[in-house]
Amino acid sequence: MLKYYSFLISFIVMSCYYGTDLKQTDSIKGPGIITRHGMVVSASEEASGIGVYILKTGGNAIDAAVATGLALAVCYPEAGNLGGGGFMVIRTSDGAINTLDFREKAPIAATSDMYLDSKGNVIEGLSTDTRLASGVPGSVAGLLAAHKKYGRLSFRDVIRPAIEIADKGFPVTKSLASSLNKNRQTFIERNTRSIAFVKDSLWKEGDILKQPDLARTLRSIRDKGDDGFYKGTVAKYIIDEMKGSDGLIAEEDLENYQPVWRKPLTGTYRDYKIISVPLPSSGGLVLMQILTMMERFDIREMGFHSLQTVHLIIEAERRAFADRAEFMGDPDFIDTPVNQLISRKYLEDRMSSFDPAKASTSSEIGHGTPGGYESSETTHYSIVDDMGNAVATTTTLNNSYGNSIVVQGAGFLLNNEMDDFSVKPGYPNIYGLVGGTANAVESGKRMLSSMTPTIIEKDGKLFMVAGSPGGSTIPTSVLQVVVNCIDYGMNIQDAVNSGRFHHQWVPDTVMYENNALDSATINHLEQMGHQLKKRLTLGQVNAIMQLPDGTFQAGADSRGDNVAAGY
Repeated sequence: MLKYYSFLISFIVMSCYYGTDLKQTDSIKGPGIITRHGMVVSASEEASGIGVYILKTGGNAIDAAVATGLALAVCYPEAGNLGGGGFMVIRTSDGAINTLDFREKAPIAATSDMYLDSKGNVIEGLSTDTRLASGVPGSVAGLLAAHKKYGRLSFRDVIRPAIEIADKGFPVTKSLASSLNKNRQTFIERNTRSIAFVKDSLWKEGDILKQPDLARTLRSIRDKGDDGFYKGTVAKYIIDEMKGSDGLIAEEDLENYQPVWRKPLTGTYRDYKIISVPLPSSGGLVLMQILTMMERFDIREMGFHSLQTVHLIIEAERRAFADRAEFMGDPDFIDTPVNQLISRKYLEDRMSSFDPAKASTSSEIGHGTPGGYESSETTHYSIVDDMGNAVATTTTLNNSYGNSIVVQGAGFLLNNEMDDFSVKPGYPNIYGLVGGTANAVESGKRMLSSMTPTIIEKDGKLFMVAGSPGGSTIPTSVLQVVVNCIDYGMNIQDAVNSGRFHHQWVPDTVMYENNALDSATINHLEQMGHQLKKRLTLGQVNAIMQLPDGTFQAGADSRGDNVAAGY
């Protein structure tokens, strides 16, 4: 009854925003739905509904992606954001592809030893729990840039739903209520004034969360574009937040921030074209490396989640993450041998030490030697429209709620993305990932990411749009959905919901979900030398598959409040 009541409130609130449009009977939602005209799969019922509304009122997939991203900034505070950054992969109706990098950057005043004490030791919490943990946010600039280049509707129309839902509020889901309550004390300790995420009593499902400060920030962006965030009143709020403690973001950082259009990373896997994000996200490279290392093996014949298949994937993941730690970083600062790292010869060499009967150890499997060396809180949404455009977008604050600090007067959370740098060579970040000098902190540098927004084609036609949150587990979560569909012929919803496992070189541990591996496989893996650890969930993949008849099927991950909507 409570769940029905919460949905009813949500429907009434959103109906007030959009009038009769929302009530049209050709809009549907739910896991595994099939639609003909367009679809949005995101981490929020409100955000997915807003994205479909934009599609139905004449917007294209990019308009809907921008509207969905802005809505997530309101109704998915754990990761949807104005104060963070991300990546967007776009495939237009004519088959053209592009990637937008709006990753956060280190402030100009950042230095390589900023998180170390006088003896060179890492100061715990400094790169995660303080204002010093915040990189220069890129989400606002990124969404505006995407709309400017590809949008059809006016930006005022695209941002309007987010403003209204921030003003009028939205019903809190059971999981959001639990998350806000769990983080309550942290919010109180790290914010000097009252914030929208803390109220006198604990949150419960169906409570209405209103964010008037955030609504004012969104109006500023609506009226002034980039200048409404990176200059003027909102910028002053950000700088004041920094000056009040130990933050480094300055006026010059905000004024100089620019997103970057980059050439997508492309490759093939079993005659499918993979289109993914390039550096400074490692996600695309790691995904391509693992797929290529696996390709010469017939994993369909080996069997879904069989001992042989799981062992193979673990060993390919181990080698890809070892390369990540050594070679990958911001391409504007370092020369990474990308083409060599994804070449078949190099990756065949990487797998030459693979033993089908025995686990490697990460201490003996280091990075390769390519020629010419030069929160886990994230959210992903996938969108397609009836014109043939597709968008895969992943954004993040890094940890859940970033550093839990709200910019006073502006209503949005700060990121703690600086922890994604290698704060000290070999020292693990909050996801256990280690790195070296390639990803060291430098003034104005973008930190390495694991985000993996990906679009896949088959015979020149759209096949899949996918991505996931989950820190270091993002590329391996996307990987398993891809092979579930391509190698095992699963429908996209089943592929997304299937159990997952993960290895990232260091720590030398295989993490697995409860429903991923049977007891016999677990025992045999341990006998082969693998160290295993059970984990509640790995990633939350939101995906769309285009079926042979041109319709779209949704894969909304059951691991969270993910919702597919379409018409």
